[in-house]
This record gives sequence, structure tokens and C-alpha cells, in this order.
Amino acid sequence: VEEPEMIKILTGFVVALVLIGVAAWNFAGAMMFNEIESPFGVEETAARIQRNIQETPGWVLSGLRNPTRAVQSTGGNVLPTLLVETCNTKYSQPLLKDDNTRILSILMPCTITVYKKDDGKTYIGKMNAGLMGKLFGSKVAEIMEGVAADQEKFISFDPDKPAPPLVRIQAGGGGKGGGPAGGC
Repeated sequence: VEEPEMIKILTGFVVALVLIGVAAWNFAGAMMFNEIESPFGVEETAARIQRNIQETPGWVLSGLRNPTRAVQSTGGNVLPTLLVETCNTKYSQPLLKDDNTRILSILMPCTITVYKKDDGKTYIGKMNAGLMGKLFGSKVAEIMEGVAADQEKFISFDPDKPAPPLVRIQAGGGGKGGGPAGGC
């Protein structure tokens, strides 16, 4: 291969790598988090998620946060947002026992957000647990695949079932079965 042709090939390769890097950078956020429209209002969606969590073996509610209260208390006006927090020691224990993965406790408890947007619709936001787990090796990937599968159960609604009441537990206060440590 002649030198000018080799330069063209290398230049094309470098340009392709740069374009792939730019695309990955621009789409990383969209891949790490999922947003799903809910057919219900904010409180009803959160209540249905809570019920699904309570019906999924091993999971406990560990909190319900309303971050809009702090903004409203300082005179701000924001649309409703609720954070449904849950934990499952089957998934958290192996991560907390290992010095190399204990830092992932920053992701505990597992949080699903429910919020309203300017379009008047309610949305569910959740971390892409399966993809997140793959970033930290096979042990974490396996654990987070289980979390991801359960998260899908949490946000699957039967519209024929009546809406349950919203469980207004304080974060860290534990839920049914959460015990004194609050579940996670």
C-alpha cells in the first residue's frame, strides 16, 4: 500500500472513531435512563408502582420522597415529582459485602421517579439497571440484570385493577418488612 493511500485509510479510521465517540457521548444519557409515559396521574402511578413492588418477592418499600416540596418552600414553582424508593437485600448484600463494589451503594435504594411534564402527561423515569451493571463487570452485571427484570414488573400496570392508596412512608423509615434499617 502506498503512503498516500495509507494516510487516507488511517484518516478515515480516526474520523470514524471520533464520530463513534461523539455519538456515544450524545446518546449515553438516553441509554442510561429510560422514560416511559404513564396512563395515570403522578400519585396514582406512584401508588401502582408501590403495589407492584410490594407484590414482587424480596422487595420492600424504603421511602417516598417529594423533591418538589423543597423547591416550593423557597418560593419556586415546579411540576409534581415523586421518588419511589425500594430495595432487595438479595441484590444489595453481595454488593455491600465486597470492597470493590461497595461504592455502588450510591445506587441504593433503587429509585423510580414519577413526574409530570409541561405537556400535562405523567412519566416514569428509571435507571437502565442492566446496562449500568455491565459497566462494572460480570458480577455486578448479573445482579443488575435481576434488578432490571424486577423493575419491568414494577412499571407494568393492569388498568382493570383499582388504584391502591399511596404509601406515604418517609425515606429511610422502612416499609412492610423493611425492618429497623429501612430495607437498604
